[in-house]
Amino acid sequence: MSVNIYAGNLSYDATEENLREIFGQHGEVLSVKIVKDQYSGRSKGFGFVEMADANAAESAIQSLDGTPVLGRNIKVNVARPKTENRGRDRY
Repeated sequence: MSVNIYAGNLSYDATEENLREIFGQHGEVLSVKIVKDQYSGRSKGFGFVEMADANAAESAIQSLDGTPVLGRNIKVNVARPKTENRGRDRY
């Protein structure tokens, strides 16, 4: 069963290939997505990594959370499920 992982506090210079390489050291990476601003196309500083195996995902989370990547200590944990209303009721 695949596991989605949240990777936050990413450098704006981080690429999907950087994340694939870093997380790939812990197991098979199925997909990587860095979230970008829809208008500027600039990274928002976070992304998601889907790993094929729960054990590999747990290993990546334990090993990578708080470690420096491209000059920033990244935050890594299991991604929360996407909700329909996330962020829409702010105003």
